[in-house]
Amino acid sequence: MNTLNKIIESKKQELQVLENKTPIEVLRAKHKNFKRANMLKALTSDVISVIAEIKQKSPSEGIINKTNDPVEIAESYENNGAAAISVLTDNPFFGGSIELLSKIKSSVKIPILRKDFIISEYQVYESYLHGADALLLIADILEYSVLESLYEKAMEIGLKVLVEAHSMSAIKKVKKLKPEICGVNSRNLETMEIDLKWFETSYHHLPETSIKIAESGIHSNEHVRFVDTIGYDAILVGTSLMNKDNPGLAIPQLLDGQ
Repeated sequence: MNTLNKIIESKKQELQVLENKTPIEVLRAKHKNFKRANMLKALTSDVISVIAEIKQKSPSEGIINKTNDPVEIAESYENNGAAAISVLTDNPFFGGSIELLSKIKSSVKIPILRKDFIISEYQVYESYLHGADALLLIADILEYSVLESLYEKAMEIGLKVLVEAHSMSAIKKVKKLKPEICGVNSRNLETMEIDLKWFETSYHHLPETSIKIAESGIHSNEHVRFVDTIGYDAILVGTSLMNKDNPGLAIPQLLDGQ
């Protein structure tokens, strides 16, 4: 069983426990008065925008940053020009939590993206109730009908959605869906290897009207200029920020090449 299959199997078991404890009907009946920040507006700019990620570990990198306080990192991201913040909420593989997302939401004003392996409507409501402004849907792991249903449900309750593709078959789903925001991830989900050329190969197959985000493998100003030249509107950066002593200060350094 590869890493992706292990993650999905773990997620199914996690959801079963959550749903047994708190049925989805209970979540649907709840309301939260978080002030939602508009992810689409935040990423609409004349210059390339940065979605800065809180990621403490990963299957490919191991421990990335367990020293710095995630909430302080988020505040520093905001102070150093991030347009939005991505929070990994998977715990077994990435060291995050949905509770951490809520803490970060209460500490910053820019939009918060819930990044996880979302496969169920339960997680859409969970994201909403814990303060997410947007959530990630990975087209590669979802049948088109499920992708469309989760996308529509999230938009219906006021969340923006980043629809991500790692392969050409997934891009076909993205093109059919025509989401407001889409992303190309340069990491191969089967091998976990990075291929930056994939950004260029895939770009012209994306919906024209979507905000386009380049994700994973961006570690230098040269990489930023590469995806900017192709035409991407934003980058989502995690490891290359989180492995620094001061992740927030790494944002202007990444953009300016210093």
